[in-house]
Amino acid sequence: MTPAAIEDLLRECTPQVLCALVRRHGQFDGCEDAVQEAVLAAAVQWPAGGVPDNPRAWLATVASRRLIDLMRSDHARRERESALATEAPPADVPDVDDTLLLLFLCCHPALTPASQTALTLRAVGGLTTAEIARAFLVPEATMAARISRAKQRIKAAGGTFTADPERLPVVLHVLYLIFNEGYVASSGAELDRVDLAREAIRLTRTVHAQLPGDSEVTGLLALMLLTDARRDARATASGDLVPLGEQDRTRWNRALVDEGMELARQSLGGAALGPYQLQAAIAATHADAATAADTDWRQVHALYLILERIAPNPMVTLNRAVALAETQGPAAGLALLATLDSDERMAGHHRLLSVRAHLLEKAGDEAGAHECYRQAARFTASLAERRYLQARAARCRG
Repeated sequence: MTPAAIEDLLRECTPQVLCALVRRHGQFDGCEDAVQEAVLAAAVQWPAGGVPDNPRAWLATVASRRLIDLMRSDHARRERESALATEAPPADVPDVDDTLLLLFLCCHPALTPASQTALTLRAVGGLTTAEIARAFLVPEATMAARISRAKQRIKAAGGTFTADPERLPVVLHVLYLIFNEGYVASSGAELDRVDLAREAIRLTRTVHAQLPGDSEVTGLLALMLLTDARRDARATASGDLVPLGEQDRTRWNRALVDEGMELARQSLGGAALGPYQLQAAIAATHADAATAADTDWRQVHALYLILERIAPNPMVTLNRAVALAETQGPAAGLALLATLDSDERMAGHHRLLSVRAHLLEKAGDEAGAHECYRQAARFTASLAERRYLQARAARCRG
């Protein structure tokens, strides 16, 4: 089995093993730590020694033994340790995918929304603490402490497996963040992380299968599929970024486009509009255009305007500025961008700088575009994006 296949297998097995251990031992924090150590051991041993016949049972056994070791080191829980130590490690994990229930557990009401999202990204999505910290724009040490506190709070609150509908918006937001990290890696040499994007889609399909009538779930799945359909066209053979307007649309995955378009239509049949339905409608509008020149930018702008009203967010305004520039000219887009300059969440953000550079270039201000592209390249942690922005800067410099 290839290293990539082993990584996919571990990503699939990890939440299942964690669910089984939490059900058996009832302590999320210790079980999560033990499972992570078992996964690390597997990542080291399996490529050289081969994948065991029953990988989930292997992980469960190693994790259970590690949990026993952790319990033995905690003298304050000696009595519980004795009871646990007499139990044999589980022979196998039930052939049931409890990933959805694990998602809801991580979104426990005892946690703040930020902690719910961070813990789910860590326990179910497989993101590192550093990646989660970048998603929240906080230092890694701050995020590590937040995740640790979240696990302790679930333990203190007696977290149980329950599909509470009130937790669904947080679950969807988590899946959205996982997909975004997979589609555009926040750092590193690679433009994307296919494993994370696929996992986000898999988990969203799981939620959609259980909640097929929820318009926002349907909209989120549509958005992911329509976006992921562009993957093969968004980078050159050497890994350089190709923006949406310059992509060869014949390379888009037509099966994903067709499925995403149908889901987007279904999602708009609900009584009220939500942010994922609207984003799916925007993605569908782009997918419906045979070429970039055929894009219905007025419709895109109208959808962003509605999205901005029901779910205000600086990134939504940023994207609306691009659509506005396509319909009313770059000056209008730049004026809208100027309203974000005082937003602390966007201070020094490379996307604000790169969009401003793009609009300045369209307006004929080569010097201004060069400077903004250069600054944007400095602020991004993605090497693929940095190369693209540096190339744009060089082109403007002439």
